[in-house]
Amino acid sequence: MVKLRLKRCGRKQRAVYRIVAINARSRREGRDLRKVGFYDPIKNQTYSNVPAILYFLEKGAQPTGTVHDISKKAEVFTELRLNQTKFKFNQ
Repeated sequence: MVKLRLKRCGRKQRAVYRIVAINARSRREGRDLRKVGFYDPIKNQTYSNVPAILYFLEKGAQPTGTVHDISKKAEVFTELRLNQTKFKFNQ
């Protein structure tokens, strides 16, 4: 099972997180399948590669709670719903 979760980077007391698609059984610093964004909690900045996130969500990847909240602020799930409705009407 693939999960979208945070991977810790940066130095002590100045953590920066990458949003990655990773096997659910891998550890936090394990090998990721693909980097799909980053999150800096200190500066409160995020960057999301929305097409990559949508690709993994459509394939069945499950986001963790924090990644879900970050994606919700970036309005990824509204785009996912739009893509699903377009897909239904095209069939």
